[in-house]
Amino acid sequence: MALVLKEHGISSEFIAQEVWRMDKVQYSKTANRSVVGILNEFVRQAEFWLAAYAYEKGDDDDLLAISAKLAETPCSPLYKGPVSPDKAIDELVKAGSQI
Repeated sequence: MALVLKEHGISSEFIAQEVWRMDKVQYSKTANRSVVGILNEFVRQAEFWLAAYAYEKGDDDDLLAISAKLAETPCSPLYKGPVSPDKAIDELVKAGSQI
């Protein structure tokens, strides 16, 4: 996660706080079909980008680059806000730094 946040230009201090806060993880099921749908769409897009990078660069495991590409994807669960994960993280970081 730290590498992904760094790729988005997030400050080291913010990354350290996020990693510290993610110490405990809890999983649960979702009833939100939009979330399930976008996760399925991300799987399809990740497969596409893996194949594209393998064809273009001979490198099929640049997961950080693929993560950055997926972050540009518009997501219907975010339509009331910044629309894509890369814009959402920028908005969240700005809001967090103003607290």
